[in-house]
This record gives sequence, structure tokens and C-alpha cells, in this order.
Amino acid sequence: MILADLRNPVLSPFVPVAGIAAMILATALASAAFTAGRALVIVFLIVTIITGGWLTGHWLTGGTDRDSVHPGYFLPTVAGGLVGAYCTAQVNLHALAEASFGIGVICWLLLGATVLNRLFFAALPPALVPTMALEIGPPAVGGLAYFALAGRAVSFAACALGGYTVLMVLVQARLIPVYRRLTFSPGFWAFTFSAAAAAADALAWLTLKKPPGTTGYATAIVSLITAFTSWIAARTVMLAARGQLFPRAVTGPDQGNQR
Repeated sequence: MILADLRNPVLSPFVPVAGIAAMILATALASAAFTAGRALVIVFLIVTIITGGWLTGHWLTGGTDRDSVHPGYFLPTVAGGLVGAYCTAQVNLHALAEASFGIGVICWLLLGATVLNRLFFAALPPALVPTMALEIGPPAVGGLAYFALAGRAVSFAACALGGYTVLMVLVQARLIPVYRRLTFSPGFWAFTFSAAAAAADALAWLTLKKPPGTTGYATAIVSLITAFTSWIAARTVMLAARGQLFPRAVTGPDQGNQR
């Protein structure tokens, strides 16, 4: 099943999410059991990077149709590399964090042009439209990773990443009418990753700048992201209860157009 997904041009970018999520959980574990958490961070980073390398090599064979490309392609190497940088920095593996940061940023630059080119000239099928929210992910997670590596200080890189995050949030505001026309599906979890990344980045900036009303802003951000994620979770449970959680698999652009 996993091997089949890895060869699927639409589904393959989502396979490494399991390793990325496990890496985040391992980082949290490190706060209570540092040695175990650190070891697991290394293991899951290795899994993520190997999977990302395999997928990149597979895509380079030329067998991927342009219409199968979507913002989820950021997940294996861009999100994997940047999340890996943040997580390894948290467990004091700074050289490894810098290497992982390099993977994430360089792959973002290379894949970003390909993904935007695809979005500019051809609409995504409805099942994949929620992945457009993932455009927020690279600058937001990149900002968090940069703070973890360089310390929370105002710098050119931090401001550049923060500025691009704001731009992508504004892009998402323009896409709200598009999202509202969608039928709810498990793909909506793409919104939670992006929203959580943007919220965490905003909280990091609030901690750094400490503007008047910081506590109120932070409370509002945490409350909104919690409510939003809870709504997605509740709708997912409702889908599962109706037996509609796993509809017919999307195997290509044409199938994605069916609702």
C-alpha cells in the first residue's frame, strides 16, 4: 500500500507526513525524556530525508504529469527539511539542523517555481484545492526554524521570511470564496497544518517584539487555531460515522474532478 502511494503522482507527497508528525512528537518528548526524544528525532529525520530523496529522484525520471503537481509537493523535502531543522535545533543538534534547513530552503526555491507555475495556468481539481493552503507552510515553518537556529532576534532573514508569510496569508484571504465552494473532505487537514504554522510563527514574533496587548493577541491566536482544528476534527468524525472518510482514491487529475 505504501509503495503504491509512493509511486502515485498525486498521493506520494503525503507519505512523509507520518515521519514529520512523529518528529514533532519526538521533540515534545525530549522536554521530558531528552535522550529518548533526541534519538527519535534523529530516526524520524532520517526517515523523512530518505523518503524525500527517493521521491525527488522518482519525480526526476520525467514520469510525473504536470497536472498532478500540487502544493503538497512541498511536504517531503521543504516541510520535512524545515521541520527537521526546528526539531534538531531543539535537541541541540545544530550542525544537523543547519543541514536540514539548507535542504528545506533550497528545495522550496526549486519546487516553489514549479508549483506556482502549475497553479497560475491550470486550476486544481476540487479534492486538491485545500493543498493551496500549504503555500503558507514554507515561510512560516522556515521562520520558526530560523529562530530556533539563530535565536529570536530581528534580522534580515527573519524579516524576509515573516514578510513572505504575511503575503501568503493575504493570498489565502483571497482564496476563501474558492474554499467555501468545496465539499468537506479529509483534505481539509491541509488547512490545519498551514494555520498552525502561521499561528506558531505569529506567537514567536509576539514573544520577540512584545507589542502592547501581547497577551490578548496570543490568547486570541491560540483560541482561534484551537477552535478551527477542533471544527476540522469534528467534521472528520462525522465523515467517519457516515462511512465517507475514505472515498474512492484519487489516482490522477481526472478523478480529482469528481465530487
